[in-house]
Amino acid sequence: MRKALARFAAAAADLLFPPECLLCQRPLPPPDAGGDQWDAPRDFCAACVAELTAGLPRCPRCGATCSHSLESADCEACRGHALPWRGAVIFATYGDLVREAVLRAKRASGESVALALGRRLGDQVHAHLRAAPPPDLVVPVPMHWRRRVVRGASSAHVLAAAVAERLQRPARAWLRRTRATSMQNTLPPQQRPANVAGAFLADRRLRGKRVLVVDDVITTGATVAACTHALLAAGALEVYLAAVAKAERSDHLADDDP
Repeated sequence: MRKALARFAAAAADLLFPPECLLCQRPLPPPDAGGDQWDAPRDFCAACVAELTAGLPRCPRCGATCSHSLESADCEACRGHALPWRGAVIFATYGDLVREAVLRAKRASGESVALALGRRLGDQVHAHLRAAPPPDLVVPVPMHWRRRVVRGASSAHVLAAAVAERLQRPARAWLRRTRATSMQNTLPPQQRPANVAGAFLADRRLRGKRVLVVDDVITTGATVAACTHALLAAGALEVYLAAVAKAERSDHLADDDP
């Protein structure tokens, strides 16, 4: 009865305020009366979801695109390289649409987009980490407090909260940025690791726990690597990554650092 009432309320709301895709603003079609679509997210249209998720298979270790599905958890991009994290889950294929969505999610007015992306990312994490022990907690990549005051929002925190809700795990801000670093996108790739090295400090309360680190976009991986080192130094048992998108070397992302 409660579920039927919720569906009736949702249908009434759709009649009064027809929902639109958060990305393209096209009207969302009503769900089938007796189908499972009532429980599906009412955020992006099918065309936008298809564009976001289109692409080649991804390496479960580093998140890079691969030309074929991998039998082992590494690819040409990360084979032979020591990575501090155990695995990476990426939701969307990098392109103009995801770039626009990520930039909108960074703004104070873009919380609805950030929440929708976070829920979708949470579904992806749930599916990919099903065979592995689940994370004990979810931690966002932090921005420096001065930058957060200027921007008025932290999309990574909103994303992490949505992912944690999907995984039924707590979200904890147990990672902080101890100094204001230069924006990563203003630096050449070879200077980015030094820019963020030692810039993060993790809370000792995460000792012995499996941690999922959430960010909007991974580019060179320098920021998430610095975060992972800080978490491991504080005693984290394992670290996994989750991001809305991963930019490849041929991509040019304008704003990948909180």
